[in-house]
Amino acid sequence: MLKKLGKALAAARGKKAMSLDAVAGQAKISGAYLHKLEHGVVDSPSPRVLARIAAALDVPYLRLMELAGYLDEAQLVEARMRESSPELHPLAGRQLTPDEWKTVGAFIEKLVSEREP
Repeated sequence: MLKKLGKALAAARGKKAMSLDAVAGQAKISGAYLHKLEHGVVDSPSPRVLARIAAALDVPYLRLMELAGYLDEAQLVEARMRESSPELHPLAGRQLTPDEWKTVGAFIEKLVSEREP
């Protein structure tokens, strides 16, 4: 699994034509550590480090977490469902009355109760 992570990191870095040190600097890690990650030598890379590398390489953080073995397929699906949408929520910027909040809460409770066995 970590070999796949390493290959994905190296490929993303190559695609962006960035040096080890350039990516490492943006991710606030050493070039040597990034080299070890790319070669699958690091047993359990920190999720925080993976987040910084994802940002530096402009790759999906969840994909790196999956490749690092932190997420199985079910967890990945659940995490992707929670990701924020690029579109604004229909209620964004709107104030709800207390009664409207109660209605929203009741609706959510109903949805959750229907989901559970």
